[in-house]
Amino acid sequence: MTPVRIVEVGPRDGLQNEKQIVPTDTKLELIARLADAGLRDIEATSFVSPKRVPQMADHAQLMRRLPRRDGVSYPVLTPNLQGFEAALQAGAREVAVFASASEAFSQRNINCSVAESIERFEPLMAAAQCAGVRVRGYVSCVVGCPYEGNVAAQRVADVAARLADIGCHEISLGDTIGVGTPGSVLRMLEAVSARMSVDRLAGHFHDTYGMAVANVHAAYAFGLRVFDSSVSGLGGCPYAQGASGNVATEDLVHLLNGLGVDTGVDLDRLIDCSAWISSVLGREPFSRVARAVIAKRASS
Repeated sequence: MTPVRIVEVGPRDGLQNEKQIVPTDTKLELIARLADAGLRDIEATSFVSPKRVPQMADHAQLMRRLPRRDGVSYPVLTPNLQGFEAALQAGAREVAVFASASEAFSQRNINCSVAESIERFEPLMAAAQCAGVRVRGYVSCVVGCPYEGNVAAQRVADVAARLADIGCHEISLGDTIGVGTPGSVLRMLEAVSARMSVDRLAGHFHDTYGMAVANVHAAYAFGLRVFDSSVSGLGGCPYAQGASGNVATEDLVHLLNGLGVDTGVDLDRLIDCSAWISSVLGREPFSRVARAVIAKRASS
């Protein structure tokens, strides 16, 4: 059975919305523990303005201090050429850019249209090509938007295709506010896959309505073999009120293990990591699998 690649987004997407500033040392330990559990794609940080996302203000320091491991990639989010240049200087070798399928979300988030946001990436893409740096593309609001409601699947396909056209090697399709169901996700995937190969697509599902695991399963059945997730279900969108965290990596791995799919991840070590970071943040894990296993351990 074809393995699934998991892109762990906890250190960036998971922590960016935390109100308390997480120390750099804690972030570095989190990344190390995730790698120890077998994760090989760990999104480390975001080179955005500290004024917009204070949690990521230590991005350059973190990347310079981050011990590299063979076989592990540490992509970072870069919203513009300035961010890309700073990331490159700090040692990043893979980056991601972010566009929305929703005009309203794009205007509220970055104060420009979707088309304008993608045009801004063109000099970044040229610089990345010259530097030999791979660029991943994120599309947000692929099912619904907090400001305009349902998002047409064809608009998602248009944005994804445009990001692919300018050079993104992979497109991650994000249900940013977690309103998707298997039906709406499949309709969206059908539209996008009509424009590009499924093997260039990744799923990124939030769990606001408890549908993230179901949506992963539907996307897997459709043919996707790359999924983003966040340890302990950390996360949320700072620009989408009420959006809860990403699908928990523990829940994703448990699902895939049950399907007989190889992820290369040690679930027990991952749950240990989940319990640790949740304790650091002063709460229990959001992951149902982690809570169940931790409770079982305590009772045995």
